[in-house]
This record gives sequence, C-alpha cells and structure tokens, in this order.
Amino acid sequence: MIERIVLLDENGNEIGEADKLSAHNEHTPLHRAFSCYIFNGDGLFLVTQRAMSKKVWPGVWTNSVCGHPGPGEAYEDAIIRRAHDELGMDIKDIRLVLPNYRYMTPPFRGIIENEMCPVFIARQAGDINANPDEVEAYNWVSWNDYLLALKTNPDMYSYWTKEQAALLEASSIFATFRSK
Repeated sequence: MIERIVLLDENGNEIGEADKLSAHNEHTPLHRAFSCYIFNGDGLFLVTQRAMSKKVWPGVWTNSVCGHPGPGEAYEDAIIRRAHDELGMDIKDIRLVLPNYRYMTPPFRGIIENEMCPVFIARQAGDINANPDEVEAYNWVSWNDYLLALKTNPDMYSYWTKEQAALLEASSIFATFRSK
C-alpha cells in the first residue's frame, strides 16, 4: 500500500496529498508529521536507530517513533499505528507537549525534511517486537544520559531530536510526565 502524506501551506492549512516516498527529496514540500517519545515504567526513554534501508535519515539515532498522519487520520491514531508498525508495541497515556514544533533539515544524503511536527510523549504498554525494515536497533536510556549523548555525539542523532530535546527540557508538561 502506498502511504500518503498531507501537504500544508505556510499557515498549516491542508492543501493536498502526496505519496510519502516520492515527496521526500531535495525539495520536500511542507507536510504533517509527528514525533513521539516513549517512556517505560522505570522512567527510561526509548531511543531508536532508524533502519539502514530507510530512504530518509537511515542509520541515525532518534526519538522513539516518528511518522505522518494520513489524510483524515488523527495524530493519536497515527502515533498508535506507527508505534505498532515500527516497534510492534502498544502505548498509552499519549500527551501533546509541543503543539507548534516545525522544522526543515539541511540536506542529508540528498533528502530534506520539511515538517509541521507536533511532539508527543507516551508510555509503554506492551513488549517491543521491532520491525527490522523500520528500526535497526533500540535502547532504553535515562533522559539525562540521552541529553548527554546528544551533546557528546551530535552527528549520531537526527536533526529534529536534538531540537526537540531542548524544547522538551523547557516544558512543564514534560517535566510532570517524567516525574510520575
């Protein structure tokens, strides 16, 4: 099945659809996306390495799960779908933390990302059965160790996760969620 993404104008209004794979190139149009940071019952964060076979940012370490809501699909439904597709995992307690996050990456292997990408947090509700077409590797880490890794090895991590981590650190919603 061909995955469709929702194209946006500069004000975030939907203006059409495109095939996900063909739309991601050196001139990627602005589109809807999301990032989600998943924590387990011990307060550890799930960091994932994107599969080497992925077209966009292959082999790069990033947040737990990313994706694109399809046409007419709610963000929470898309997050649940992608957590299942990428990680084989059920999640719960999904919360929106950064509703207005938007970014455009510099080129990485000829691809530019250009997304309005709200950032969510969630809790693990089942075991991981990672899809090797999506996830090369994964680790549960403390948030502080993750922040340190972003600073000491920034080239190993996705462009967006470095920006998002700094913004999450400043969020009272995120701080409250992590402390529970």
